[in-house]
Amino acid sequence: MKKLTRTASGLNGSIDIPGDKSISHRSVMFGSLAKGKTTVENFLPGEDCLSTISCFRKLGVEIEQQESSVTIYGKGMDSLKEPSDVLDVGNSGTTARLMMGILSGLPIHTVLIGDASIAKRPMKRVTGPLRDMGASIQGNQDGNFTPISIQGGNLKGLKFVSPVASAQVKSAILLAGLQANGRTTVEEPFKSRDHTERMLKAFGVNLEVDGNTISLDGKQELKSDLHIVVPGDISSAAFFLVAGAIVPCSRITLRRVGLNPTRTGILDVLKSMGASLTYSNVTEDGPEPYADITVETSELKGVEISGDIIPRLIDEIPIIALMATQASGTTVIKDAEELKVKETNRIDTVVNELKKLGADITATEDGMIINGGTKLEGAVLDSYGDHRISMMGAIASLIANGETVLENEEAINVSYPSFFEHLNRLQG
Repeated sequence: MKKLTRTASGLNGSIDIPGDKSISHRSVMFGSLAKGKTTVENFLPGEDCLSTISCFRKLGVEIEQQESSVTIYGKGMDSLKEPSDVLDVGNSGTTARLMMGILSGLPIHTVLIGDASIAKRPMKRVTGPLRDMGASIQGNQDGNFTPISIQGGNLKGLKFVSPVASAQVKSAILLAGLQANGRTTVEEPFKSRDHTERMLKAFGVNLEVDGNTISLDGKQELKSDLHIVVPGDISSAAFFLVAGAIVPCSRITLRRVGLNPTRTGILDVLKSMGASLTYSNVTEDGPEPYADITVETSELKGVEISGDIIPRLIDEIPIIALMATQASGTTVIKDAEELKVKETNRIDTVVNELKKLGADITATEDGMIINGGTKLEGAVLDSYGDHRISMMGAIASLIANGETVLENEEAINVSYPSFFEHLNRLQG
C-alpha cells in the first residue's frame, strides 16, 4: 500500500526511460535461438523480462545478466533441450504466447505455467493456429488457458488471416513458421507493432512485408554477432508524457524514447489533444529509432480515438483515459476490444478506478466515453495486479485533491521497477 498526495510545484527535470519491454523480450528470445553471441544494452530488468531469461536458461541457454546488461551465448534452435521443470512465465503474456510459437517447432515436451493473472488470459488465439501447423497442445479448457503442455516438432507452413491486430499472435506464428516446412504467412486487419519483423531481419532472416501481410520460409537459421541497444519503452514513457501535460507548472524531458512507428499512437493522440511536445537528439541508426521528448503543461481537448490507431496505443489507453478526464469536451475510445484480454479487463478496471476518483467515464462494449474537465478527489485505488492500472493511479494522485491510497502497487515492478524513484525525482 502506498499513500500519495497532490504535487505542489509541478514536475520538472529529465529522466532516462527504462528499456522497451517488447524489444527486451525479443532480444533474449532471438539471441537464444541464434548461433553466436548477442549483447544487449539498456535491457529492462523488470519481472516480465526476467521470466523470459529464466525460461531460456531452463532450455539450456547460457545467459549472463547484470541489471540492464545482458549477454546471450546462442547455439542455435537445435541446441535447445527439454527442460526438467515447468517453464514459468510469471505475469508475462508476451513470454507465454511467443514461447508457444518457439516451443511448437522443437521436438521436445514442455509445460508453460504462469501466475493467477496469466491463468485467466485466453491463449486459444495462439494455440489454435499452432495446432493447425501440427503442434500437439493441451491445456485448460481445450488449450485456452495455462497450464499448457506442448509436444512440438514437424510443423507445416500456414497461411493465417488473423481476426485481430496482435503482435503476440503474429509473432508466435512467425516463430513457429521459422521451424516449419514450407511458407508461413500472417495477414492482419491493421498493422500491429513490428518489433519481431525488425529483429528477425537483424538476425539474418529473410521475410517479406507487404502492408499488413508478413511471409517467411521455414528452416531458416538465425545468426548473431549483434550488439542490441534497447530504446526507452514508449509505453512506460506515456505515463510521464501525460503527467507533464496535465500537471500544472510542469516541463519534463524523457531521454532516448523509442519512436517505432507502430508504437507512436500515444504521441499522435497527445498532439491531437493539444499537448506541447518537442523532439531532440533523434537517432535512426539500427532497427529501432529513438529521441528525447520534452512535454509541458498544456490545454487539452477531447478527441475520438478509433480504427487503425488502436493497435499502436493499446497499452497506453489507461493513461489516455486519465488524460481525457482533464481535457475540455468529450473523448470517445472505440475498437479497443483487445483491452479485455490484457493483464485485466482494462475497460472495466480503468472505468472502475477512475470513477472512484470522481471521473465522468462510462464503459462501452469496445472502449469508453470520458467527459473531461473533471476535478479528481483522492480515493483508495487497486491495481488488480496490473502494472499499467497501478501507474495510472499514481499519476492521477498528482492532480487529485487529498490523499490517494494505491493498493498492490508492487505490480509496477513488472515493467518499470524505478517508477517511483523517477516520480520523486521529477517532483524534486
